[in-house]
Amino acid sequence: MAKFLAELLGCTLPDKGTPPLFECRSQPHLGMRPSSKQRPSFFGTLSKERAVLDNRLDTMPQTPPFTGQLNSGSYNKNLYQTKEEGYPGLYYNDNNLVSGSLEALIHHLVPTVDYHPDRTYIFTFLLSSRLFIHPYELMSKVCHLCTEQQRLGDPQADKMRVRKIAPKILQLLTEWTETFPYDFRDERMMRSLKELTHRLASGDEIYRKAVSQMSQGLIRRLTVLSQYEEALGKINATAAERLTVLKAKPQAAIQRDLLSICNDPFTVAQQLTHIELERLSYIGPEEFVQAFVHKDPLDNDKNCFSDHKKASNLEAYVDWFNRLSYLVATEICMPGKKKHRARVIEFFIDVARECFNIGNFNSLMAIISGMNMSPVSRLKKTWSKVKTAKFDILEHQMDPSSNFYNYRTALRGATQRSITANSSREKIVIPFFSLLIKDIYFLNEGCANRLQNGHINFEKFWELAKQVSEFMTWKKVECPFEKDRKILQYLLTAPVFTEDALYLASYESEGPENNMEKDRWKSLRSTLLSRV
Repeated sequence: MAKFLAELLGCTLPDKGTPPLFECRSQPHLGMRPSSKQRPSFFGTLSKERAVLDNRLDTMPQTPPFTGQLNSGSYNKNLYQTKEEGYPGLYYNDNNLVSGSLEALIHHLVPTVDYHPDRTYIFTFLLSSRLFIHPYELMSKVCHLCTEQQRLGDPQADKMRVRKIAPKILQLLTEWTETFPYDFRDERMMRSLKELTHRLASGDEIYRKAVSQMSQGLIRRLTVLSQYEEALGKINATAAERLTVLKAKPQAAIQRDLLSICNDPFTVAQQLTHIELERLSYIGPEEFVQAFVHKDPLDNDKNCFSDHKKASNLEAYVDWFNRLSYLVATEICMPGKKKHRARVIEFFIDVARECFNIGNFNSLMAIISGMNMSPVSRLKKTWSKVKTAKFDILEHQMDPSSNFYNYRTALRGATQRSITANSSREKIVIPFFSLLIKDIYFLNEGCANRLQNGHINFEKFWELAKQVSEFMTWKKVECPFEKDRKILQYLLTAPVFTEDALYLASYESEGPENNMEKDRWKSLRSTLLSRV
């Protein structure tokens, strides 16, 4: 994980492996400039003008869709909960919850007869609490508070009291299992969940049905996740097998290329969007926090996630970006004829433009990164045959200067279009994912998790939750385009050149221009061809 984050957040990468994520490792081409070194200013005073969500209802409904619950226009920081009503140890500023002890925040999560935490607090605390406590430990504490404090285990407890508290506890558990289902891959989580739901289900029939519905939904989500991971493993295995064949004969001509399978840029952009949205959909919100988790200075134990996977789906998605960049470079460097290479470049420029129009900024940036890799950008004779006007426009949109100002403007436009969308296609927003991670990283690093008195700095986590919740909205969009299995299979499994193989193919197409390139060419020929 340390190596993964170093590659992801740094501006340089190892000599071999993944391509650059924030600025090109290769020399810039056609106006690409190095990314700004300035830290983005995301942290500051949170707006005091965010409206309160709907008032609490005595009868808690089934969890509604998550979409838009934490957008800036309706973001609630428990404004209705005054410090007089709250558990001791919570601190407010203008009725905004800004800090508290871990114990107080946990109590604030648990419903009572007269109180139920709003959904924004539930999401924010479940997202950020894992920096301080294992999810299974939190679940254990929640179960204890619910059973002991609310007397759920007491058969003589007032039935009316139980009827008031049970729906609220079920609502909390439903929020947890629907939004953070991956937490429940831990057997300790499942044991605590079963213990608490068993107590709830021992009451009225309506609660038994609600518990059954919640449990079945959780099992279904975990099953789908396992199936996805299995399918991803098979795809990666197939790609690895084809890469092995390619390594055995690095100069062997590959019979198929993307243009021979599909020469329509719009169709390819649609299939890229399918891949993007599918992989986005399996990233849990907690992965953004777990990717950057550090040891809590007040915890004498190891950090909260040393004993299991942290962010495997997030990593898989970044790997996809890297693969697409190398695939683009491979497709360009593969053809032996200059005219064919130029045609491939123009094709990918058109694919990138269609990705931009769709709102698929991640594939757009991957394509641009691939075309800016040194083995591609050095092909001056090939580029002289390319009409670069459209490419210049795309590079301007993704220009990293001023903290990607142009891209952020386009992203805001796509987000607004999604909010007012009249069709499913207009709802698509796929961010430049590595920049999103970088933003969250700087937000996380820009302010301490704890205040000087040891209390948790909850104001920071409101802002973190707001950013992650926007991603949650984007990832729930279903792709409206028809799938083309043949194109998808090629995009996911076609062999791609290593960086050395790309350079060799580039030198074979357009010879070395200086002594350094000549020496590298000779070295590559000696090394790679000796394997044949």
